[in-house]
Amino acid sequence: MAKHTSDLAERAQASADFLKSRVSESPRIAMILGSGLGAIGDQLDEATAIDYADIPHFPVSGVEGHKGRLVFGKLEGVPVVVMQGRSHFYEGWTMQEVTFPVRAFHLMGIDHLVVTNSAGGINADYAPGDLMIICDQVNFTGQNPLHGPNEDAFGPRFPDMSDPYAKELRELLHAVASEEGIAVKEGVYAGVAGPSYETPAEVRMLRTMGGDAVGMSTVPEVIVANHCGMKVAGISCITNYAAGLSDTKLHHDEVKETADRVRETFTGLVRGLVKVLGKTL
Repeated sequence: MAKHTSDLAERAQASADFLKSRVSESPRIAMILGSGLGAIGDQLDEATAIDYADIPHFPVSGVEGHKGRLVFGKLEGVPVVVMQGRSHFYEGWTMQEVTFPVRAFHLMGIDHLVVTNSAGGINADYAPGDLMIICDQVNFTGQNPLHGPNEDAFGPRFPDMSDPYAKELRELLHAVASEEGIAVKEGVYAGVAGPSYETPAEVRMLRTMGGDAVGMSTVPEVIVANHCGMKVAGISCITNYAAGLSDTKLHHDEVKETADRVRETFTGLVRGLVKVLGKTL
């Protein structure tokens, strides 16, 4: 049977070719940074920034707290590319569009992905400001970015998801946290479609079904990254208590304020991971 080739694969290749033409050294690691967590992109050496709007076929995020650009450069001496902001399903993008950058990164030859997000804490032991190493995920979006004919240029029809967040990268994160004296949790990220925050009843359901934190991103990108054979590390910044766990009304300003408060700790954890990982690539 002939392999399926789609317009999606051609568009992703066009984006990858454009990006490769703009940088002198191919990145080894790609990073997707969530709300209020884009500071790492401002810390790269030899940086080159490219607005999403200037990249062929790239979706452009309209969410406050997302700069909407790619930054190429070196972090701890390692060539990386950083997404300062991501597009979300709730903005009206399709799942294929939301995950498009991951496919472009794969076609650039990048095989390691670090995803971060701001999330609501479901686990009763979590508090705003905690960092959670993601060990697994539950897809509550009702969608899958691999729906439809398989994209043979990227991976198999039925990709394995038994280790969506690579065990060796989780171990590296724990080692870095211990070395740097950073307190971390480890838990399951529940991904929902949004944009409305969850109701207290929904939070109780998510907790019963194994979620430790909840957010409106990450899950689609991680599915596609695994489909592409990439190794993924994930970190959630717990920016608020999920609905029903405190008397405070949920507001996006709280997300940004908490992310700002833990910026130094968060960037220290990510920089440490890149430094150690860079020695093995």
